[in-house]
Amino acid sequence: MAGWSCLVTGAGGFLGQRIIRLLVEEKEVQEIRALDKVFRPEFREEFSKLQSKIKLTMLEGDILDEQCLKRACEGTSAVIHTAGIIDIMNVIHPETIMNVNVKGTKLLLEACAQASVPIFIHTSSLMVAGPNSYREIIQNGHEEEHLETTWSSPYPYSKKLAEKAVLAANGWTLKNGGTLYTCALRPMFIYGEGSPFLYYHMNKALKNNGILEHNSRFSTANPVYVGNVAWAHIMALRALRDPKKAPSIQGQFYYISDDTPHQSYDDLNYTLSKKWGFCLDSRMSLPLFLKYWLAFLLEIVSFLLSPIYNYHPPFDRQLLTLLNSEFTFSYKKAQRDMGYEPLFSWEEAKQRTMEWVASVIEPHMETLKTKTH
Repeated sequence: MAGWSCLVTGAGGFLGQRIIRLLVEEKEVQEIRALDKVFRPEFREEFSKLQSKIKLTMLEGDILDEQCLKRACEGTSAVIHTAGIIDIMNVIHPETIMNVNVKGTKLLLEACAQASVPIFIHTSSLMVAGPNSYREIIQNGHEEEHLETTWSSPYPYSKKLAEKAVLAANGWTLKNGGTLYTCALRPMFIYGEGSPFLYYHMNKALKNNGILEHNSRFSTANPVYVGNVAWAHIMALRALRDPKKAPSIQGQFYYISDDTPHQSYDDLNYTLSKKWGFCLDSRMSLPLFLKYWLAFLLEIVSFLLSPIYNYHPPFDRQLLTLLNSEFTFSYKKAQRDMGYEPLFSWEEAKQRTMEWVASVIEPHMETLKTKTH
């Protein structure tokens, strides 16, 4: 399979751009196609620099545009599908989420079949597995437990359906008579430079005198560094291209974590920003079971108002459960089947992320000092 090529969807996103950077270093890769709806100027500039190393083609197009997908897949050896809508706050219209995450994935699978692309790697989500209850404890979970979300919220539901479609497509006959081989990766909560969630929390804290929200004090998660998630995609690609490893990978899903310490989401935000005087909100909050029932009432209000007004509650039961569960997973199966080992240690990941956090915070430090004195 010398002289292969790869299409990356969502290539201008938080994860997609990291995958592109690693793909450039892969042996015998002749072309990388980067597909996204829009590329921000800074990514265009970075990708144009990479073009001195390899043929890197930037394609702007919609994941729901069948002709665009057909052109993008033509003559490609593999697809890494990271494109999708992430919405844990339920603020985006459900139909939009379902279209992009489910229909878009199915259209891309069909384009691969028509263009005879033999490898399809899908970026799934931990939320495909749950958590379904904050009382349920999962410590170092694994793939053989076959956990599955029971929530009907658009984001986890759409990711569950998309992953099922990808794994069901494993073994499809391609137009040229070959076979399509697929796998799905389920990363933990992803942090790192450029994280939209970290940026949101840092920005919100800057407007609140350096006080970070403390909404997930009961959670235990195992966050994963974005560079390691990107590396897992490369290892999956290598494994599916390797005749000896491929049979173990085909049609499988994998939890992707690393050696970042298990901690709450709030503690991670604090660890990455305390150097600049940020602190967690120390005010008392409602007990979790009361918050849960309040969320239920808010959901009822939202439903009753829906014919005349689009009311989005500040939180719902699914979000409360996600943010307050003990829900951690092992990467041993990925280690065993595809040889995945974290490329970046916790210390290196933390240092890189903190340097980026500094670039977000430091321009506002004088204003913050003025507010706090």
